[in-house]
Amino acid sequence: MLNNVNIVIVDDEMVNTMLFEELIKQGGYKNYKTFTEPKKALEFVKEHGCDALIVDYNMPEMNGIELLKSVKELYPDVVSIMVTANNDKEMMVEALKSGVTEFLQKPISPLTFKLRLKNILEVCSALKITKDFNKILGMKVDDATAALKKSEYEALEVLSRAAEYKDPETGSHIARVSHYSKLIAEKKGLSKREQEIIYYAAPLHDLGKIGIEDNILLKPAKLTSEEFETMKNHSTIGANILSKRENIFLQAGEVIARGHHEKYNGKGYPAGILKQEIPIYARIVAIADVFDALTSVRPYKKAWSFEDALNLLIEEKGEHFDPELVDLFVDSIDEVKAIYKKFSEN
Repeated sequence: MLNNVNIVIVDDEMVNTMLFEELIKQGGYKNYKTFTEPKKALEFVKEHGCDALIVDYNMPEMNGIELLKSVKELYPDVVSIMVTANNDKEMMVEALKSGVTEFLQKPISPLTFKLRLKNILEVCSALKITKDFNKILGMKVDDATAALKKSEYEALEVLSRAAEYKDPETGSHIARVSHYSKLIAEKKGLSKREQEIIYYAAPLHDLGKIGIEDNILLKPAKLTSEEFETMKNHSTIGANILSKRENIFLQAGEVIARGHHEKYNGKGYPAGILKQEIPIYARIVAIADVFDALTSVRPYKKAWSFEDALNLLIEEKGEHFDPELVDLFVDSIDEVKAIYKKFSEN
């Protein structure tokens, strides 16, 4: 399916377009077009469409952000990599607001480029699948309904695993966070449908990590203040990828991606909202994600004991976490342990 996407490359330096073209060929992708003039690229997009845009930021007549905005007006689902020679935070914030998917620093690392391209094309492929759901719904046949469900869950799985190409977290982590979240939702009294929604949407919480540079995301030591500010962008990146979707799971995923780092006391990010202002799905996943991160081994830390992790949740009641949801989780410790055992790394 990845070979069916239309890739447009725009850089005013021909040597860069030649490099991108060669790397794309090496990746086995066939449908691509390169331009050194952004206005000509936009004319081509208007006539032929665009699924993925690779664009330099600094260009004459029209910079990369301006071109991206114009392309997204035509094709809101387009995924993108913005190439830049500097680390201008204001520019990056503006690009994020415009819906950019990834950033890439010059000089270009061929391996990094290939991985980033694969990531965004996986996302593009998954989003294409979701756009077909409404068409499939029109088929009043049992087999068609089953196919719809299968395609829907497959698309969600592709999106959920996209961040794993860059983050050492495992499939077991995704499974546990899903089950912990569903458990809390059940204990909270949410409907069966809402439990299903949060189960499939919870793994999308860290999708935005595909847009964070490897040297920050994979750093085996504490991040600097500036690095942490960059890391915080993953909430917005993930929400941007999932925004403006008709699919109910992707809508929930956007809410979770944007809000799972908000804190009950209002000291979280990105919006600094508090208490019930934080959507219930985000409040639930915040507990599930932190608990699993604490009780899991990572390259930079050992796993905490269940007792220590639960004590941390209890200490943070009313500060980081919703007090009622923490109590529901703690009171369900036997079920939590069963989930952990079933989806153990070993």
